[in-house]
Amino acid sequence: MHINRFWAAILLGIPLIYLVVFFITPLGMVVVDSFSNREGELTLENYALVLGDSYYWRVLGYTFWIALVTCVATLILGYPLAYYMSLIERRRAVRRLCFILILMPLFTSNIVRSFGWIVLLGREGLVNETLMWLGIVDRPLRLLSTEIAIIIGMIYVMLPFMVLAIASVLQNMNGALREAARDLGATAFSTFLKVTLPLSAPGIVAGTLIVFTLSISSYVTPRIMSGGRSVVSSMLIYDQFMLVFNPYLGSAIAVVLLVASFALIVAYTLLLERRPGRRASP
Repeated sequence: MHINRFWAAILLGIPLIYLVVFFITPLGMVVVDSFSNREGELTLENYALVLGDSYYWRVLGYTFWIALVTCVATLILGYPLAYYMSLIERRRAVRRLCFILILMPLFTSNIVRSFGWIVLLGREGLVNETLMWLGIVDRPLRLLSTEIAIIIGMIYVMLPFMVLAIASVLQNMNGALREAARDLGATAFSTFLKVTLPLSAPGIVAGTLIVFTLSISSYVTPRIMSGGRSVVSSMLIYDQFMLVFNPYLGSAIAVVLLVASFALIVAYTLLLERRPGRRASP
């Protein structure tokens, strides 16, 4: 009995120590720094500057806007792909190939992928060359260093997370429920709308939360794709720490971003729990 408790303590203690050392302690240091200044005094001037300046609010709003657009776009693109991989394609070899293709970008650095999109979206890149060859445009479009470029790069980076989250739920779905709906006369679209889509809701929720939270904190892709012309909160935090050498203001911005993100995620989960048609637990 004592041996079991000993090993249980070891197994629980190791990840707990790791969590305290590499997550809670750095987070606590950031929070403490956000209430400090260069003289080491406790102050609220960092929060007064962040919360009182409309520039920081615009950057925060723009960060959430990019994350929201990325989340919606990856859901629209990722759900059909996950549906095909999980419910339509029956050949295991093709399924495995699809999963490999989805996972392959995750083994490549975000920097490499972002520079790849710079080549594709450049004035002489494949996108502009194709548009001019098709006669859609007469001259190259300015795609780089724009919001469109940021969103395209973010979608490419975040799409695998959305697909995998939804596919994991669709694969474990009871196929007898869809067959029963078809046997009762439901059309394919009605079966999807009333059976498949509601049952895949946990995957949609997980995918949107993962993509949204990762998009909020993303730094490399917005920095490279925007060329520095557009600013998101992660870029602002990095500049305060590494360029301006003002970690106190950077910490305050980080805490505001963390609190705002947490509030949005909580509101999102509460909204889902109270959505119409959801039965209360007995």
